[in-house]
Amino acid sequence: MKFTASSNELLKALTAVAGAIPTGSKTTMPLLECALFENTKDGLRLTATDLEVTIVQSMPVRFETNGTAGDARVAVPAKRLMDTLRALPELPVEFGADEEFNVVLKTDRGVYKMAGFDGADYPSIPTMKDGTEIKTTGELIRRAIQKTGFAVSRDNLRPAMLGIFFQIHGNRGRAVATDGHRLVKLTLNALASKENLEFIVPEKAMSLAGKIAGDGPCTMKVDDSYVSFDFGGSRVIARQIAETYPNYEAVIPSENDRKLTVDRAALLSAVKRVGLYSSGITHQLRMNLKPESVEVSAEDIERASEAHEQVLAEYEGEPMEIGFNVNYLTEVLVNVDTDEVVFEFSSPNRAGVVTPGEQADGEQILMLIMPVMLNTYA
Repeated sequence: MKFTASSNELLKALTAVAGAIPTGSKTTMPLLECALFENTKDGLRLTATDLEVTIVQSMPVRFETNGTAGDARVAVPAKRLMDTLRALPELPVEFGADEEFNVVLKTDRGVYKMAGFDGADYPSIPTMKDGTEIKTTGELIRRAIQKTGFAVSRDNLRPAMLGIFFQIHGNRGRAVATDGHRLVKLTLNALASKENLEFIVPEKAMSLAGKIAGDGPCTMKVDDSYVSFDFGGSRVIARQIAETYPNYEAVIPSENDRKLTVDRAALLSAVKRVGLYSSGITHQLRMNLKPESVEVSAEDIERASEAHEQVLAEYEGEPMEIGFNVNYLTEVLVNVDTDEVVFEFSSPNRAGVVTPGEQADGEQILMLIMPVMLNTYA
């Protein structure tokens, strides 16, 4: 295999697939630390996998056929090649691999050699001959990831909650994520399928897809075991999480007689400042809801410190005090796009429902945040 390409373009393509390469002690297979280079009729195809997530990236290059094999596959140590390309300026590079899979990178300034591996030994890419295709856009997929990813669980004892749960039906789709403390339900009218589909995609795969996704067309394909996101020159394939997602609808309170409407930026700023004085163990913050304001307060008894701020707001219902983890509350507020945010409550020991002051066209977003027990509760 021999071709010439721009150093920047080759680095860009390698970076696109590098997210699927396990690092450090996460693998005992040296091949998985490589990127697979393949000569195809459409140009160069790069592949990387950790056996759960696979990324494929295509790029046009000029192959040389004089004295070189027409079809070739070589696995190249990804980190060393990427580090070399990063250290080079923008210039043409000649990439070559011989029959012993020795890799040589040449520029007008130097020659760089490394040992590759036989591409025939590289793990095969999952095939999805059958399955349901969903036509959407990279922008919509990225939106779903950005608005739900922060609430995905990191607890390996809850495998179903380690990913984003998709429910896609005839006229709309949902993306749901929860870690037991927070929940996000994003309904997207433009995410629709002729068949009713429910599947869980690992958070890592969704995060990588979000980084690759542009604003152009995206084709999702779902079968019994895998889901793929095809963005044209880039494709992310992930093994689904084969678990049953918890019944998240059961934890969303439906009868909330207390409603708080407040300027999002003002409340977020107050929460960040007051949160600096919360306990380093509990991270507890209090919200005291009054007719025309909300008071946020926190204290750290061990350090003899406390803080409180008053934020103007509109509140309907009986006065109430409720506690939240300041970090969870901050993340929820950061992920509201509108100037105003609306909280709905039923009681101090039940979840608070959070929605933007105005929903965006074609979507509905609902966030849930579980309270923490305050010692003032009866």
